[in-house]
Amino acid sequence: MAQSAPFGRLTGPAKLDAVKQLLTSLTDDLDTGSLQPQRRESILEELKIYGRDPNYADPIFTKEGIKTLVRHAFDSSSVNTSRGALRILCNALLLKPETRQRFVDTGYAAKASEKLKNDNSDDEFLVSRLLLISTYNTNIDLPNLISQHDLADSIVRHLERHAKRLSSSPAGRATANPMDQMALEETLKLLFNVGQFCPNHLASFERAIPHIITILCSLDLPSPQNKAPLGPPFGPAVNAVLNLDLSTTTAKKYLYPTTSPSSFSDRLIKLLSLSIKAYKNPALEQIVTPLVCALSLVYEHAPLPVKQSIQSALLPTEKDREDALGKSDTLHGHLLQNWSNPEAPELGKAIAHLYFDLSDKDPHKFVKNVGYGYASGFLFQNNITFTPEELSKNGENEVEGEDGVREIRRPVNPITGQFLDTERVPELPEMTDEEKEREAERLFVLFERLKQTGIIDVQNPVEQAMREGRFEELPDDK
Repeated sequence: MAQSAPFGRLTGPAKLDAVKQLLTSLTDDLDTGSLQPQRRESILEELKIYGRDPNYADPIFTKEGIKTLVRHAFDSSSVNTSRGALRILCNALLLKPETRQRFVDTGYAAKASEKLKNDNSDDEFLVSRLLLISTYNTNIDLPNLISQHDLADSIVRHLERHAKRLSSSPAGRATANPMDQMALEETLKLLFNVGQFCPNHLASFERAIPHIITILCSLDLPSPQNKAPLGPPFGPAVNAVLNLDLSTTTAKKYLYPTTSPSSFSDRLIKLLSLSIKAYKNPALEQIVTPLVCALSLVYEHAPLPVKQSIQSALLPTEKDREDALGKSDTLHGHLLQNWSNPEAPELGKAIAHLYFDLSDKDPHKFVKNVGYGYASGFLFQNNITFTPEELSKNGENEVEGEDGVREIRRPVNPITGQFLDTERVPELPEMTDEEKEREAERLFVLFERLKQTGIIDVQNPVEQAMREGRFEELPDDK
């Protein structure tokens, strides 16, 4: 028997035999109830250890194995038995994608939703994780779980419980169950997936919005030295915002509270400032992009004072314009540095769309805020009309005066966004007459080639200068 060997240490064929025996004991116990509670829990624990490595553990992942585990997880009156079976199921569904549909086929997803009603972080973590994994590549009926088995209500109640815990005194948070944060993370992920796959049921999750806001605003911000500022629960909470309807009256009430309308957007901006510096490729693409998108959504539905607050935090300052935009060590500078990051193309798109929104979707303002060098590609790709001739209108930096009238201050380079008076012109020695002649010939040839392409039709400036007598050939003896 497997019990004579070290607990959970068998390998190869011996491990396979042990797994078969353990599962057979659990299957027989469903009908006979012959196992003592302590023995049943011991079998589940050993099976969990063996199931961490799918090699020679095949019986766990079969249709019959999943069904046996499901029945112990949801039909048992023992809390320890239920959780033991759930742990094995979660590992199985994670390791072997084909087991996800096998779980769904048992018809126990409804019982899982019912079990999620338990006000307990251990059960919340295990059941949320099981349902979360079951949303990938299966035909699970999420709308039915929402309408008939209170899936949305259970998720909202758990988020409310976590929000109350996190907004309590620091002492209360310090003594929290270590499982609380893990459970919160899984529930937030489940909320995101259900919202992703059930867009017609977003109204069912509207009551989650104030709790997510409370969670994000109650947590202490990560330190600047933190290399993963969007680690749980920050990242999952931000992601959850993406699939919620923020346009409703209820949503706006909590997103922009009367007492502090910019508190939530300020928190997102602080997280963005930490994250854009902390993460490197390829994590930037996966982790920071949702935060930029969430900030765009918050901006889209915000009242004017909040929009102005976000603009003030993200648009270029005078410090940014001391050099070409995207060169400064500021939030604006770091965002523009990732605008064309080849290893994070989706992040670049999100940043471009955010700045276009911040510019009131006005191409002229957009060019002023990021420079034509950055703006041109976005405008072209989105078929937004803006001709280079209009750059002359964008050569000066406009700011809002105290009386609301636009004031014109220091001229800027419309291509780079830099103040003209801070541009550094390289000190080059004056060209010799021979060098000037060669440069003129090069320009003449270049313009003639451009004219032949038919792309532009311009007067060759060298030809015009010669015709007007402003260009003289050097004598042969020079």
